[in-house]
Amino acid sequence: MSLRIFYHPLYSALALPARHRFPLAKYQALFERLGSLGYPLAEAAPATPEQIKRVHDAAYVEAALAGTLDAGAIRQLGFPWSPLLMERTLRSVGATLAASRHALEQGCGLQISGGYHHAHRDIGSGFCLFNDLVIAAQVCLDEGRCEQVLIVDLDVHQGDGSAALCQGRRDIITLSLHGEHNFPRHKPASHMDFPLPSGMADDAYLTTLAEALNLALRLYTPDLILYQAGVDVHKDDELGYLALSDEGVRQRDAMVFDCALRHGLPIAAVPGGGYRRDWQQLIPLHMSLFEEAKKRYG
Repeated sequence: MSLRIFYHPLYSALALPARHRFPLAKYQALFERLGSLGYPLAEAAPATPEQIKRVHDAAYVEAALAGTLDAGAIRQLGFPWSPLLMERTLRSVGATLAASRHALEQGCGLQISGGYHHAHRDIGSGFCLFNDLVIAAQVCLDEGRCEQVLIVDLDVHQGDGSAALCQGRRDIITLSLHGEHNFPRHKPASHMDFPLPSGMADDAYLTTLAEALNLALRLYTPDLILYQAGVDVHKDDELGYLALSDEGVRQRDAMVFDCALRHGLPIAAVPGGGYRRDWQQLIPLHMSLFEEAKKRYG
């Protein structure tokens, strides 16, 4: 087994309006921290429009690429459109796919961005344009690399786009633990949803997660786990309503990796959400994902 982490310099290159809530600079900081510590970093090819259209509406994909989405769609997305946004998005979706392929070959693949779980078939939302997790799962299925994928979404916000895209499917299974009072207001049914009360802290959260993972792997037989490791579950997150500690976030990541190892399943992971004006406080929390992966996969 060998670990690989995918990245592209465009991740932090967008120019956003002043006081925009999205902490874009964290990706460059993560890249620099991981590089200084000798983690195995690599760039991936961008996703292709054809790969994205396997999941998203073709007219929506073409409008997004061409910059012809209407003003309402841009507002719902939360980012101003630009050619750089599109290039960044294609690079990030491609990195999630590369991490998934690497996981299937070598046990574990990660990327530094990704986790666009609010993207629906024909609309973007919540800073998510194209749903990289579902796209990566679909392409790996198309390529015959696996037969069933389990998406484990532990962001504080339910992955409404992933849930909607995968409803009724048996080859992509969605499992979500999320704050019951967090965005989005309307939460389509995942295969397995665990809505959590505001203020839930480490012990109750980790007990629920252990039960959820055990149940998922009794009900389904995936060949691949895709893990969305949002740190907006932390008690100091400015948009999340859960209350995990630093150590709770680390134990959560460790539990997911240990579950994958125990069941002999390859796993690819993305950092997902985390929102603070002082974005540098997010770096140690996101680093737990990479540190726990390195302990197990080298």
